[in-house]
Amino acid sequence: MNTAAVHSLRCIAVDDEPIGLRIIESHGAKVPYLALVGSFLSATEALAYMQGHPVDLLFIDIQMPDLSGLELVRLLPEPVVVIFTTAHAGYALEGFEVAALDYLLKPISLSRFLQVSSRALEKVTAQKRVNESVQGVAAAELFVKTGYDWSRVNLADLLYIEADDNYLTFVELGKQTLSRMSLSEVLAKLPVGEYLRIHKSYVIALTKVDKVERHQVSLGDKRLPVSASYRDDLLRRLAK
Repeated sequence: MNTAAVHSLRCIAVDDEPIGLRIIESHGAKVPYLALVGSFLSATEALAYMQGHPVDLLFIDIQMPDLSGLELVRLLPEPVVVIFTTAHAGYALEGFEVAALDYLLKPISLSRFLQVSSRALEKVTAQKRVNESVQGVAAAELFVKTGYDWSRVNLADLLYIEADDNYLTFVELGKQTLSRMSLSEVLAKLPVGEYLRIHKSYVIALTKVDKVERHQVSLGDKRLPVSASYRDDLLRRLAK
């Protein structure tokens, strides 16, 4: 696999024995695509870290006091690629109960470490590609609540969004959809860089702009007001 085009895997190591951590740190330093962002002597410390920081790969001992490696993995808020480390081959089978990718039997050889790290890279890279593909599909449409139902807004046809009190009107080519939500809410859901607020009541699709005048913008045969506070930003975005 060509690792040059792949971002580093953010990984952490967890082992109640310092020597176990030092071996992971030493081996990890020899793998260019591994970024060891934390080493922990207890599972509880590792869990606290992972609840606030993104991690791609977890090297963790199975048998530890207080909280075992298996118990920690079951508590993780987000799925992470897991490689268990253990001094007892019999414990390794338990790791597959929580869908661990693989295990490393202590003492951990560099060749075996490289092997499982390569598998982890392949798995994380494949998952990121799937996520990007799903996000690309999701970015083509937006579902908004309309009464008790949900309606699809096709972003390729969306011209602008108009706010009126607590309601928004999504104006597409040949279609309008009314939904109860705020402009700030919808801006958080729209693809970054493709839409812009030009007025307290309007968000426009930048690719649909035909003309910008001093105080208004034209989208086809529709003219919308542009507030002075938004005009400079609009011109900068269109000039890119």
